[in-house]
Amino acid sequence: MTRREAPFAVLLASALTLIAFTTAGGDTNLAANTWTAIVLTLLGFGLVIAAVLRGASAPAWGAGALVLFAAVALLEALSIAWSVVPDKSWVEAGRIAGYLGAFAAALALARLTPQRWRALVVGILLACVAVSAWAVIVKIAPGTLGRQEQFGRLLAPFGYWNATGLMAALGLTPCLWLGTRRDGALAVRAASVPACALLIAVVVLSYSRSAVLAALVGVFIWLVAVPRRLRAALVLALGAGGAAVISAVALRSVAFKHDNVALATRVSEGRTFGLVVFVVLALLAPLGYLALARADARPLAPDARRRIGIALICLVALVPVAGIAAAAASSRGLAGQVSRAWSDLTSTKGTGDNPGRLVGLANSRPTYWHEGLTVGEHALLAGVGADGFGTAQTRYTDDARPAAHAHSYLVQTFADLGLIGLALSIALLSSWAVAAARPLRRGDAPAATFADERAGMWALAGVVLAFGASSTIDWTWEFAGVAVPALIAAGWLAGRGPLAQQVGLRTSANRSELPRRLVATALAAVAVLIAWAIWQPLRSSNAESAAIAALSAGNASAALADANAAVATDPVGAAPLWVRAGVYTALGEHPRALADARAAVSLQPENPQTWAFLGQMYLAAHEFGAAQAALLRARALALADPAIIAALAAARAGG
Repeated sequence: MTRREAPFAVLLASALTLIAFTTAGGDTNLAANTWTAIVLTLLGFGLVIAAVLRGASAPAWGAGALVLFAAVALLEALSIAWSVVPDKSWVEAGRIAGYLGAFAAALALARLTPQRWRALVVGILLACVAVSAWAVIVKIAPGTLGRQEQFGRLLAPFGYWNATGLMAALGLTPCLWLGTRRDGALAVRAASVPACALLIAVVVLSYSRSAVLAALVGVFIWLVAVPRRLRAALVLALGAGGAAVISAVALRSVAFKHDNVALATRVSEGRTFGLVVFVVLALLAPLGYLALARADARPLAPDARRRIGIALICLVALVPVAGIAAAAASSRGLAGQVSRAWSDLTSTKGTGDNPGRLVGLANSRPTYWHEGLTVGEHALLAGVGADGFGTAQTRYTDDARPAAHAHSYLVQTFADLGLIGLALSIALLSSWAVAAARPLRRGDAPAATFADERAGMWALAGVVLAFGASSTIDWTWEFAGVAVPALIAAGWLAGRGPLAQQVGLRTSANRSELPRRLVATALAAVAVLIAWAIWQPLRSSNAESAAIAALSAGNASAALADANAAVATDPVGAAPLWVRAGVYTALGEHPRALADARAAVSLQPENPQTWAFLGQMYLAAHEFGAAQAALLRARALALADPAIIAALAAARAGG
């Protein structure tokens, strides 16, 4: 990476790290999620406009994937019209619009400045390392940084272990690219060894099986596709050795093995853990330097490399064979072990929050997937609306605390957007795969000319495929902190085109300036419109908060004005109507409060919470018959909601 590329890498890493620290998954932290989506949308459209106006004429690589991505985002927005929770669908559509912006931005950059690919790979690596380092630092200094963090596994900064582990997994293939390069400063390449150790340790200490799967997928793709296996094996071996030491010390610690450990114990064990991490990483830096220097000074002969490579492949191939042999030699026999493994895999009991879950197969996902498929079967064509699964599933489960997410992109897409959403998603994946294959395959140019760039492209592919593997069995795609790096990598691969064709900027104007400007103007107008639409749920939420604050301060007139603004800004939301109903109740205008509760039901008749709110309003007015009717409908839509069950019991007792 040149000095001119370094600022871009640092800027990208800083932006990705900021997104990881400020945004959140699901519908929490609306403000940060909204502004991130707006910035990404405007950035994406802005760079596409720049590519339209200034990009050199060339085939529109990745245009099909971009159009299909836009179609998925449009379907999310259209689903507001039939969603069981249209206000949540609105927010989710804004999230996907931001993701589209990230993908489009990288696609356009690959066309405008294809020579900056190194900065992209390094930027993603730096962000992954920074986030992983923070997760470890919080464990090292819990008294200062993690007093309220009661889980043994690594959580920070996402608050969700699978996202933390996945962020570390995404950094492994860029780390291998850095460590296996033959050019560049040796000290920089040697830094890949302690970085690899840190990333692997975070994957393990997050206790995330989906992160382990993602890491294995990314590394496997790299080893299969990139002819730098021996150097990669060297970096991996040294990094894995350091990670093993760090993990072994951590897993002997009470603070890592158990939840809700006393702060004094966590502080004491954090110091020991921190010392081990520092010593291991400090030793790995010179060790990596010496190992890579020796590899540079004494390269193996082609025959030796081939023999060692074959030996490594055989060793990897023998792992499943050894596993099968061990299973056959066990007391249960091969058939018995397979039967037990299948039973564990389909069990819904889970394995607890401890290190043992890394080697356990039992989990709750079969339940989530079954419920997602059930929701989708009852809304087969277009689903229940973006982010509607969490609300729609409550009519099919007797779990008092059901999961809000289906823990699989495919299952949740089927539930939320039906067969149409699945078809568009599969078409998008297929189109992206075709576009991404262009910079990955060997072209007509000499192999040595683009060897390092092709390796970099495979590093980006490893990031995308690792993220995809996680998204098939988890809901980590809703965390912008891990989704945006993968989307940037995917966008660059889609837009880069064949490596031998350097696109870049146009050197002179041509006769087609007017059509380009018209297209750019249209895109700018669409970008502003989308950004404004993404902003509306946040405006409404802020107005709700202002109304509640004003009512608490005794200023009923200001509270009513703010509540009216919230309702006007979010015309499909139930919450603004509930807030205004509360203001009307405080003012003694019960008929108006009841009218707002009924209006919320009319807006969202398939949402059990709107019926529950209406039932509570009737209950407060001692209209027990009407309360029972509303709460019975709420109970039918949420079979096990304890609040609804209690309210219904109160209505029956009063009647």
